[in-house]
Amino acid sequence: MPGKWLGIVGGGQLGRMFCFAAQAMGYRVAVLDPESTCPAGGVVDRHLCAEYNNREALSDMAGLCAAVSTEFENVPAASLDWLARSTCVSPSAQCVAIAQDRIAEKRCIEQAGVPVAPYIVIESSDVLQTLCDKALLAVLPSILKTARLGYDGRGQRNVCNPDEVRAAYIALGSVACILEQRLPLAYEISVIIARSADGTAVMFPVAQNIHRTGILSQTISPTPVGDAALIKRVQAAALSIAIKLDHVGVLCVEFFVLQDGSLVANEIAPRPHNSGHYTINACVSNQFEQQVRAMTGMPLGCTRQHSPAVMLNLLGDVWFSDKILRVPPWHKVAEIPGAHLHLYAKAEVRIGRKMGHLTLTAPTLCEAQTAARTCMHLLHIPSE
Repeated sequence: MPGKWLGIVGGGQLGRMFCFAAQAMGYRVAVLDPESTCPAGGVVDRHLCAEYNNREALSDMAGLCAAVSTEFENVPAASLDWLARSTCVSPSAQCVAIAQDRIAEKRCIEQAGVPVAPYIVIESSDVLQTLCDKALLAVLPSILKTARLGYDGRGQRNVCNPDEVRAAYIALGSVACILEQRLPLAYEISVIIARSADGTAVMFPVAQNIHRTGILSQTISPTPVGDAALIKRVQAAALSIAIKLDHVGVLCVEFFVLQDGSLVANEIAPRPHNSGHYTINACVSNQFEQQVRAMTGMPLGCTRQHSPAVMLNLLGDVWFSDKILRVPPWHKVAEIPGAHLHLYAKAEVRIGRKMGHLTLTAPTLCEAQTAARTCMHLLHIPSE
């Protein structure tokens, strides 16, 4: 019940927004993160500044917190497993371990009965040597992706022929990879689902995602693309994956819709997701509140979207004009009706680094998109 301590492993922007939601509901929050200046550190009730596998810090968190979650999937699954021996942990270490490994992730999605892009597993240099050109050509052109620790376009190479596959594999460190076929995409959409331990599940509206250089640029909700039948298929597929994982908490599933109308799952994130940030300002309950509700056993909240919205990612690029670091014109952004600015209090501005997001809400989606275009012009965010 509210008044207890909750734990979050990871003190980035997702941990920061989790703190806001949990504290608003009356909980106190402890964050485990090795960075003394992490975004959550300035708002959390207690910051355990230590590595994610530090047993003393994990013991402190387990003894203090009635329930623990994570803000990103690249924490050691073993740490979550250790915490689960003495406190409630969601998502489970097994869910996180699957999301950490693209090979396990693809197989889990397939086992849930949801299609994925054709792919080949390359677990070692020896395996790659056994693959003839004909086998590789069956999925080319492709994207070679490291099985672990890849995100926001990192750990990936576009390849068009067998020689490029072999060269890219070496460039990526000769680690376990998947070779995933590039498909004729029409657009990308995602669904965020919250699921309780008793199997109760609720979903936020399906949203469209637009990427630039492998990083999410904007999310539009409700999605302006796809008909009711497609949305129903997407929601059913996301639920199947959540059930297969026996996931407890918030889960994002990203999907590709192909030019022929077929649907494939791209990847999963067993936590709140960048594409769900619009829910903070546009929905009755947001994804972080749902995370708190699911991990504490509280009833899940209403996911109704009361305002159409466009969410813009604010990368460090916005702070640089002619290669000079400048404060963006926030005062001009604030003049726009329905503009909601969220900055993550990161100590260092870097090109490509997620520094915040901006959500534009309006009575109609057309008005929200118009406001978003105005903001993109003010902040020099490319529209293509």
